[in-house]
Amino acid sequence: MTSLASGITVPLGEIPDLVLPALRDTVIMVGLVMVIVLVVGVPLGALVHNLAPGGLLARPALHQPLTWVISIGRSLPFLVLMTAIIPFTRFLTGTNIGIAAAVVPMSIAGIAFFARIVENSLRALPPEVVTVAKASGGSNAQIIWGAQIPEALPGIVGGLTINTIAMIEYSTIAGTIGAGGLGYVAVTYGYQRFDHGVMIATIAVLIVVVTSIQLAGDALVRHLSPEQTVFRKALA
Repeated sequence: MTSLASGITVPLGEIPDLVLPALRDTVIMVGLVMVIVLVVGVPLGALVHNLAPGGLLARPALHQPLTWVISIGRSLPFLVLMTAIIPFTRFLTGTNIGIAAAVVPMSIAGIAFFARIVENSLRALPPEVVTVAKASGGSNAQIIWGAQIPEALPGIVGGLTINTIAMIEYSTIAGTIGAGGLGYVAVTYGYQRFDHGVMIATIAVLIVVVTSIQLAGDALVRHLSPEQTVFRKALA
């Protein structure tokens, strides 16, 4: 093992044994969060959009407070949010460290962010999409899930890509409170021990992961975009 002064405390051959398990923890952490974000964020975003004036379920009295709640969730810096809800996190998970504890604040931040993305994607749709769906005799639920969501899918998938990358960034912050993952390794070895080898390896892995997610998301958006014309062809 080389000296601490050289900036490398972990032998190069042992760095993969340190970084790869951390990558696995990050994937688990972000994967769990994104499942929750999808399950909650899509219906929530659709609800907020359709509760607005002019929406299918127009209820301004409900729309306004729900919008404020989402805005608050988006406004708080993640480190502040993570710290502020520690009692709530401990109540849900029984701990305030580890992956389980990180998933709670990450999910709250991710749901607020993604719900707004879904709302904006639905808002960008031509009003004729709903008009045609109504003329076809669809119920409100059928219009939302059979017309609005499919037509807005490319935008939603693009937003999901951005959200996933943001959650990877949040997971590195969560690593500072012992949540594990690449953030924990980067802070513990790369920063506190000045281990440049581990830091460079961690950065390289993060770049590869984020780039891969972005490329996959872009490809999926391009694949879905032609499907967006189902209702718009009917309007042509």
